[in-house]
Amino acid sequence: MTPPFILRRGAGRLALLAGALLLTAGQAPPVSPGVDRELRPQPLRLKVVAPEPVLSGGVVRSRDVVQTHTLTLSAQERRRLREGQVTGDLAVRLEGLYARIEARQPRDARFVREGGSWVAQARTGWAVRRGPTAERVRAALLAGQVEATVALRLLPPERTVAGLHSRGVTTHLTTGQSSFAGSPDFRVHNIRVGAQRFQGLWLEPGTVLDFNRTVGRIAADRGFVPGYVITGASLTMEPGGGICQVSTTVFRAGYQAGLEVVERHQHSHHVAYYDPPGFEATVYAPTKNLRLRNDTAAPLLMQVEWNLEAGTLEVHLFGAPPDREVTVSAPQVRTTALAPAPSFVADPALRPGEARRLDMPAAGMNTQIVRRITRRGQTTTDRTSSQYRAWGGMFAVAPGDERLR
Repeated sequence: MTPPFILRRGAGRLALLAGALLLTAGQAPPVSPGVDRELRPQPLRLKVVAPEPVLSGGVVRSRDVVQTHTLTLSAQERRRLREGQVTGDLAVRLEGLYARIEARQPRDARFVREGGSWVAQARTGWAVRRGPTAERVRAALLAGQVEATVALRLLPPERTVAGLHSRGVTTHLTTGQSSFAGSPDFRVHNIRVGAQRFQGLWLEPGTVLDFNRTVGRIAADRGFVPGYVITGASLTMEPGGGICQVSTTVFRAGYQAGLEVVERHQHSHHVAYYDPPGFEATVYAPTKNLRLRNDTAAPLLMQVEWNLEAGTLEVHLFGAPPDREVTVSAPQVRTTALAPAPSFVADPALRPGEARRLDMPAAGMNTQIVRRITRRGQTTTDRTSSQYRAWGGMFAVAPGDERLR
């Protein structure tokens, strides 16, 4: 006999009868793919798009910075968002996502290398506009979309790319470089602490860069640690040992840029860290300082880089396109005396028989560097001279070592 349900007319009635039979057999009725997808958790992408200006080749251009954050929403959470309700766990999760976006804080404009040239970049901070963002999310969900754009309030940095451009600071002028390779840890530490004081230094036209004033008081409570410092004919342990690596590198940058040297001093003896001899500057507050005048027509911006692996320190100067051409000769060196025997100091950390070299021996010498500056067709020449006494170097040995006598 033919089953009775096929005698009914119409496909719809047939489906209903089949569904009833499935329920009778203990099985759930089939769910359409669209309904099943609506019930599953779905990702919502919150997209952040913000303009960031860059300064390249003297021209300010804008680039878009894009971030995408994903929030997985249940069917109930999507319904609440469509209705404009943001409560409970959903509110907490949204705030957590907003906090990640707002972790981006403003950063002053600075120059970076891109493709062999220097480009100035800044970074705006981001503050999420909660109300407009919620409306955008709601509109996206009502339209069946899975992405919404975050509404932002941009927080500009103190020093902007547009500000650099308006003041004429568009060009890399020069880089001073020195090597601290092989330095003990205390020296590397002090170099980094001291160099950081010059990061982003802004020097107006006509003003003088005062090294000691910029570094400030050299003491343990300001981040410096004890290290060996040349004092007279000996080495002593004082906070800030190694700071002359910074003054030397700053001097080289300013000297190569053709800035006026107001004050500069050489070390009492040649120190290998500051090779080539004569192209260096020592400081020791308050008696010895390094001072350079910005005699260009625009402000100068100083940036500092160090590479701990290579043991190099670099000081970059940026300003207006140069109004001068500068050439710096290699040092002319004349030896005046051979290095004497080394000196020794006691170090309680050493065991009997141990020795640690603190400073290399050096011959006495006189040096001279010639700088020529051509500006508006006129060339001026200046000479930087240094006189170094012979130095036998210094070693640390254990207390009681016979060489201390």
